[in-house]
Amino acid sequence: MAQANSNGIQIEYDTFGDQSGRPLLLIHGVNSQMIGWPEDFCIELAGRGHFVIRFDNRDTGMSTKFERAGIPNLMEVMGSAMRGEQINAPYTLDDMADDSVGLLDALGIARAHVGGLSMGGLIAQTIAVRHPSRVASLISIASSTGNPEMPQGKPEAMAALLTPSPQEREAAIEHSVEMYRTIAGPGFPFDEAWTRALMTRAYDRSFYPPGFLRKLVAVVTSGNRKPALAKVTAPTLVIHGADDPLVPVECGKDTASSIPGAEILIIEGMGHDLPHGGAWPQIVEAITAHTKKAA
Repeated sequence: MAQANSNGIQIEYDTFGDQSGRPLLLIHGVNSQMIGWPEDFCIELAGRGHFVIRFDNRDTGMSTKFERAGIPNLMEVMGSAMRGEQINAPYTLDDMADDSVGLLDALGIARAHVGGLSMGGLIAQTIAVRHPSRVASLISIASSTGNPEMPQGKPEAMAALLTPSPQEREAAIEHSVEMYRTIAGPGFPFDEAWTRALMTRAYDRSFYPPGFLRKLVAVVTSGNRKPALAKVTAPTLVIHGADDPLVPVECGKDTASSIPGAEILIIEGMGHDLPHGGAWPQIVEAITAHTKKAA
């Protein structure tokens, strides 16, 4: 793994595959480090002609932390957002989109296929809006437009995401495993051992709840991208689980309908995750066909 100067901060990243391949930038969600894109998944994509780049978002993993921004009161922020009040976020999705483009600059990549999962999808969409010349194609997974008319996630899924994690190592790991169990879909076996191993690695690599809260504020204050997405010209693939309990499938359909010419793949039985093994072949093949077509 390596670090790059990007948008005035340090971004931790690594790559898979030949640099002559189709550049594919992968952006993960609010509660995930770059290792949330598993090595085997990245290797599969690299084996299909991609030069895969994954990285830690700001305030995550080994990238720059924003400790001076303090710890936000999420309930107060969400209340203010519901009342339409002005919120001073520590940073925004625009900032995180610019981080991503800065990483491409550091790697000497003029245009890349940009894919994001959950919050990463929001960031990927924002890149397509703010930096259209840098996006060879867009891949939005388990994400939304920010349209306030869309349904909310199920209460148990929202609670699983928003319940504060314990600090103690084993309790925090168990908390993360149960969160992923809750947001997983019913169509694929939940691989508890694999998930526990990943959550253990994530805790030992960088357990940092304040960053999670600050990124949630960025999501809450991001607004409705739907009007701006109507101007996106990048070829777009939307992937969504039919049984996503956190970001309902209607949000994926709304994303696809908002971007001219977008294609959508709805995976039956998939929740708000990348089911280990189960849905990977379908997702990898869909991304590969999409980037080849866009290229």
